Amino acid sequence: MKNIAVIVVDMLKDNVYTESHSGMGVQARGIIPNIQRLLRIAREKGMPVVFANDAFLPSDFIFRETGVKPHAIMGTEGARVIDEFGPEESDIILEKRRFSAFLGTNLDVSLRETGVDTIVVTGIGTPICVLTTALDGVAHDFKVIMLEDCCAAFRPEDHEAIVSVYRSCLRRPLSQVITLDDFLSTLTADN
Repeated sequence: MKNIAVIVVDMLKDNVYTESHSGMGVQARGIIPNIQRLLRIAREKGMPVVFANDAFLPSDFIFRETGVKPHAIMGTEGARVIDEFGPEESDIILEKRRFSAFLGTNLDVSLRETGVDTIVVTGIGTPICVLTTALDGVAHDFKVIMLEDCCAAFRPEDHEAIVSVYRSCLRRPLSQVITLDDFLSTLTADN
């Protein structure tokens, strides 16, 4: 596997450290060490790192229609990547107003310009933003790897259900669901 980019979805201060809007924080904090390990190795190997971040407006459709308290508001501290991940100067910070990191952004163009053909998707929440990013990645002709132990959902059973379904329904080389250790072993095998 060559030409890989890592996409970290919605690991933002409001999402990770505030329980008020989704309760995702506990689950999100649990995957920080694995994502840190992935980022360290990805950066060492020169892989592009993309932080795909919620960047909402207080009046956005998602809040009006669901009653969810506004969070990750564009331009606020809560919409910034958690400090544990840097980010580093070479990383790409991508603001998104909807669930998928591809919808309404220039992510596909940015990845293609750097020769990326495979994306590794991590972050929160597995059944919504991670999954839509992964599926849109395939729809944009990228091979997709979802790292099951680098993703989380508000309810662990939702995470497990998505991982179980997508581990068996999409086929390699288009898409795969594997662990961080399995992914890192493929990088070692490629060298």
